[in-house]
Amino acid sequence: MTIKDNMRESPGRWRVVRWIALAAVIVVIGIGAVFGSRLGEDPTLVDSPLIGEPAPSAALPYLEREGLLSLADLHGQIVVVNFWASWCVPCREEHPALVAAANNYKDAGVAFVGVNFQDQRGAAVAFLDELGRGDSQVYHYVTDPDSRLALDFGVFGVPETFFIDRTGTIVGKISGVSDYRLLSSALDQMLSGRAPESRIEGSVQPAPS
Repeated sequence: MTIKDNMRESPGRWRVVRWIALAAVIVVIGIGAVFGSRLGEDPTLVDSPLIGEPAPSAALPYLEREGLLSLADLHGQIVVVNFWASWCVPCREEHPALVAAANNYKDAGVAFVGVNFQDQRGAAVAFLDELGRGDSQVYHYVTDPDSRLALDFGVFGVPETFFIDRTGTIVGKISGVSDYRLLSSALDQMLSGRAPESRIEGSVQPAPS
């Protein structure tokens, strides 16, 4: 029996098949429209349970000199906390932007804290020797023994960058590579009394096992 014979003998069945196919097409188009509209809004926005919470205040050893630094010591300033490591490829990409932002905003009451994450001190210092350091008056490089501060911030990979306002409250976060445009936009919003939008700008790199 040919296909045409089947169609002549079972017209109702073929109508059902055509309706099912049409419904499938409509569903696919609808799903595409939903995802398209979500992407059009801003797929980079991400919520963090830490936004609006006080920043952790553990005292951490400086990377290249004696002494300890606590984020509580920086109350009254806007603080950018960046978790980084020498083995982190994206950290190399964003480092110049962090240094430039620290230097350009130092007169605006903005401090930067670079928290070295699960790294060797010698490798971290070599990283800074190669790529440069921010102004030591406003850019503080610290270590994080046992990843205490990283755990408090919920960090599981690098780079991650947090923004803390003058009251010591976490108000924004960038997960992944930051650039100068993102950093300056967030800082300008904070300096004008607004909270920056938290963003995912790429994947973070977990610590090597």
